[in-house]
Amino acid sequence: MMKKLLILHTGGTISMSEDHTTGRVSPTSQNPLLTHTQVLSTQAIVEQEDFLHLPSPHMTQVEMFALKMRIERAILDGFEAVVITHGTDTLEETAYFLDLTLPPTIPIVLTGAMRSSNELGSDGLINLQNAILVAIHPASYGKGVLVVMNDEIHAAKYVTKTHTTNLATFQTPTFGPLGLISKNNVLYFQALIHQEHFSMPYLSKQKIHLIKAYAGMDDFLLQAMTPENTDGLVIEALGAGNLPPRTLDALHKLLANHIPIVLVSRAFNGVTQDVYDYLGGGKQLKEAGIIFTTGLSGQKARLKLMTLLNCKLDNPLNTYF
Repeated sequence: MMKKLLILHTGGTISMSEDHTTGRVSPTSQNPLLTHTQVLSTQAIVEQEDFLHLPSPHMTQVEMFALKMRIERAILDGFEAVVITHGTDTLEETAYFLDLTLPPTIPIVLTGAMRSSNELGSDGLINLQNAILVAIHPASYGKGVLVVMNDEIHAAKYVTKTHTTNLATFQTPTFGPLGLISKNNVLYFQALIHQEHFSMPYLSKQKIHLIKAYAGMDDFLLQAMTPENTDGLVIEALGAGNLPPRTLDALHKLLANHIPIVLVSRAFNGVTQDVYDYLGGGKQLKEAGIIFTTGLSGQKARLKLMTLLNCKLDNPLNTYF
């Protein structure tokens, strides 16, 4: 029996066209995917919806939350899988937000394209075909939200865009993909050890700032953050989790005002650790109350902090990172 599949289009390069005279890529009045998907071999009962028509830099937490609510309605309506087409610039953020806020009831797969619908070598339709194959595959249940691009299957938690234009831009640093699509076969090789879900019935706290540490950094940016304009802060720290000493006074002031601070590494691979015991070192930062993460990027740690601040938690905030 064929599964009931919902495709939600949200915009992005996968739904754009190139002007062959100027080379500019831009949205069109109608999403070309709505008419091109009849060439796909889906093996499913497919319904499509032009849910949004936005370039991905226009995506905010408001649109992500609306998408979450739409998927919850789709589950109640009996859909057994959901595929979302999305612009690649913020695809990993939407994927991770959905991964945090939706239970693993049905497979949810995001995909996009690096080339617009009418460019030579466009990758949109094949990525969509593969996303559908993954979404309806029995082994995709319980895997959390997935990202399918360039014949690879990635976990939303760790996947990231690594190249501005390359078709193989989506990678999972340190851990690698969960599986592959080969000749219409879905092949899984590993799974996440730990998944988490947080019930998020509303969206309120959104003032979560993200900054990157650098050599010689002072407290100029940090001094601008107050309880009135800041609900939380994520810092992409140096190395395994260290900061220049001139940032410390402002950080301690934020902590004294009960503003949570989360630390990730600005390094591409690896995880943060409270190893170094010197002024600005990770050991002293953690002892001061700064929260360390394991493998999250800055943008994903920001989304997780925002999600947690919108939930009623049973434990201290740091126990969820």
